[in-house]
Amino acid sequence: MSDAETETLTVLVYSDDRAVRDDVRRILGSSLGADLPIRVVECATQPAVMAAFDQGGIDLGILDGEATPSGGMGVCRQLKDEIPFCPPLMLLLARPDDAWLGAWSRAEGAVGYPLDPLRLPQVAADLLRSRRTGAEVDTAS
Repeated sequence: MSDAETETLTVLVYSDDRAVRDDVRRILGSSLGADLPIRVVECATQPAVMAAFDQGGIDLGILDGEATPSGGMGVCRQLKDEIPFCPPLMLLLARPDDAWLGAWSRAEGAVGYPLDPLRLPQVAADLLRSRRTGAEVDTAS
């Protein structure tokens, strides 16, 4: 395995709700597989998210669709519009009927509430691996 394959990847989690950020961090842990060690950084506001992405080094963004006052779907679309070579983004959605908004926001993945401790890390791993290979992944919930 090369160093690039074992490099620690950065996952940004955005939610105004500390409990959501804590749940995502707990579910993801420190590794999504032998080839995917991760570190999680948290943001509670839209300006903090934009600043983190502007600095670079984010490999995956997980955005809470229910965050306020800036919802994850709008933040996702803004990131896709403003960040060149934007990394993959995943939305956390409260309602299955919001899947169309996930598509509108251009998120590559979505996971519904309540957060599934098996599905969330699997979608995250698929998105991170697809970024490495350049392949598209269908991860809609």
